[in-house]
Amino acid sequence: MCPACRQPLAACSCKAAAPAGFADGALRVSRETRKGKGVTLVKGLTLDATAIALLAKQLRTRCGSGGTVKDGVIEIQGDHCEPVMALLTELGHRVKRAGG
Repeated sequence: MCPACRQPLAACSCKAAAPAGFADGALRVSRETRKGKGVTLVKGLTLDATAIALLAKQLRTRCGSGGTVKDGVIEIQGDHCEPVMALLTELGHRVKRAGG
């Protein structure tokens, strides 16, 4: 049973509602500044909410900082683009640096 839609996994409607990601299938890792502090973003995930939460936990642990998941985007506090890209590559994801 799917915990979100309470349907059998074969008939799960949550998979159809998952974000589509980017056309080339690669994840985008970028850095933004919010209130004068750096934030590392991971966009383009096509995983379900539980898998995204577990991936965010791994990234926070690797970087040694806090973070959250908002609207399917992982946000890690601080400038951690390189460690995030290294871990995502180790896990088998295609990764691209976005935003310069």
